[in-house]
Amino acid sequence: MIIEEIMNCNTVTISKDDTIETAINLLNQYRIRHLPIVDSENHVIGIISDRDIRDASPSIFHKEDHKEDLKKPVSTIMITDVITAHPLDFVEEVASMFYEHQIGCMPVTEENKLVGVVTETDILHTLVQLMGAHQPSSQIEVRVENITGKLAEIANIFKEKKINITSVLVYPSKDLNYKILVFRVQTMDPRGIIAEIEKEGYKVLWPNMPGVSE
Repeated sequence: MIIEEIMNCNTVTISKDDTIETAINLLNQYRIRHLPIVDSENHVIGIISDRDIRDASPSIFHKEDHKEDLKKPVSTIMITDVITAHPLDFVEEVASMFYEHQIGCMPVTEENKLVGVVTETDILHTLVQLMGAHQPSSQIEVRVENITGKLAEIANIFKEKKINITSVLVYPSKDLNYKILVFRVQTMDPRGIIAEIEKEGYKVLWPNMPGVSE
């Protein structure tokens, strides 16, 4: 899946000369947490978050003091080193960038112009969908040898039992000779398929059901 499929194209923006007070009003009006700052040609020149706003705003105990601070332009508090994504970037790659840089929003640009934004909530929601965790299902973790063809062999067991696979993830094992296959399948009672997998000589790590193959 690519970012173009999940990004929000109806982006609320602000200019660098708008006031911090204006930014606060926009965040509250649209119930958003980030505002890209763009120039007259729609180039991203900065970004601010609700956290930046809180840091720049007077304390709740001194609301009447330093009101002039809210009249300052957003250019005084905006982040200028903006990390951006492209519409054709893969969601998984962008998710990694969110984690690496610990950010909550990423403007999406094409030909150096803003075309949308994607947030950490968008990414999380999409990953949940990709994993199939948003619908009734069971998760089965199987340890297999780290050699070619093991995924196909396990998948064939599900096929023979007519159990639909919603998603598959591959995790490294502590023992480099093995890897862990994580299947999410459309069955609420996985005992039968677990027994079949173990009968073929594979180790099911989860769910741990002692005696299931007896």
